[in-house]
Amino acid sequence: MNKKSPWSWIPTLYFAEGLPYVAVMTISIILYKQLGMSNADITFYTSWLYLPWVIKPLWSPFIDLIKTKRWWITSMQLLIGAAFGGVAFTIPTDFWLQGTLFFFWVMAFSSATHDIAADGFYMLGLTQHDQAWFVGIRSTFYRFATIFGQGILVMIAGNLQVIFRNSIPFSWSLMFYGVTGIFIALWLWHSYILPHPSEDEPRTHVLDIEGDGIGDDIKSVTVMSILRDFRKTISTFLGKEQFLIAILFMLLYRMPEGLLAKVSALFLIDSIHNGGLGLSPQEYGLVQGTVGVIGLTLGGILGGICAGRDGLKKWLWPMVCAITLPDIVYVYMAYAMPSSLLIINICVFIEQFGYGFGFTAYMLYLIYYSRGNYKTSHYALCTAFMALSMMIPGLFAGALQEAVGYRSFFLVVMVCCAITFIIASLVKIDSSFGKKEP
Repeated sequence: MNKKSPWSWIPTLYFAEGLPYVAVMTISIILYKQLGMSNADITFYTSWLYLPWVIKPLWSPFIDLIKTKRWWITSMQLLIGAAFGGVAFTIPTDFWLQGTLFFFWVMAFSSATHDIAADGFYMLGLTQHDQAWFVGIRSTFYRFATIFGQGILVMIAGNLQVIFRNSIPFSWSLMFYGVTGIFIALWLWHSYILPHPSEDEPRTHVLDIEGDGIGDDIKSVTVMSILRDFRKTISTFLGKEQFLIAILFMLLYRMPEGLLAKVSALFLIDSIHNGGLGLSPQEYGLVQGTVGVIGLTLGGILGGICAGRDGLKKWLWPMVCAITLPDIVYVYMAYAMPSSLLIINICVFIEQFGYGFGFTAYMLYLIYYSRGNYKTSHYALCTAFMALSMMIPGLFAGALQEAVGYRSFFLVVMVCCAITFIIASLVKIDSSFGKKEP
């Protein structure tokens, strides 16, 4: 393996992993709102874009059959760049909806595939010590991609609208062309700088014949062997204790946030006469894309510290409260309609900080349920349910909001918090899980 400093590729690799995800999940919402789509259509169409991450475990094993993970990374980055260019090209056209949705779909599938390859390459390209040391670095640059996409890029689109006198399609098109250039640069850089680990080879893997988590023999990977492994993964996943409660927990714990996530962004930028706060793209980029992401990150860090000290079971209920009760800030904003950007920033920070803190319990439970044999495959299935938990509520969230208005919608979200409390009361967690061992 040629020696390349991990600092030369890990930050840019995980920036490249985060940017298309935030483009598909968040930037698309702001784009479509400014192009005049209804809230119901926006949430319905963009929620379907979660699907590649839902079904990702179905095709992730097949990436081992074709080429190397390095090849998949660079190929997907080039395809993602082409998808950004496709979005930019179609925005000013008469078929902007069909065109942009098509290229967002291409971007979503490419991004999900890039995630699989990048996370696998991370383990192949680093020693175990470096894997542990750089885990915080990769998370930091993934978050930076979120701030860059949700904050800076939206601000740039807003500033371009000022420069070009409210030419909304042209401004967004120009911004997306800029991101296309960024991804072409990332593709060129990673084509040169990514190492060539000797283990990064297709066609073979270590089979776990005994099912004990220890590799026993090296065999050729075939479609039939993958299907056999997948059937075994499913059967053992469904054979775990409390599997039905676990699946309901994965699907329902974030029900309030699943409803809130897309509509909250629409509320912030919708016009005042429609019941929104009427923020400009520049203001939205600051509020949600910067302050909100910082709150989310700090909440997650604190959640990890607390759970690592005392265990998940002790902090489950404080985290349940944290992920649900701060949603009431949107009820306040919908009724008070604050014009102060400071107050809006504080409200969004509180809600996102609470979500980050409470989301720690969710992620730790996925790890908890995945313990034992086939833990990697089981965790992949858990993440599929995680994506589905956001996709399903999002499909009808916009239609519900249009039917009842922003104020009543946020009250409905608060009522749905009861679902989180109920499902959390049913799960059984070992009191020692998550605690630091003596």
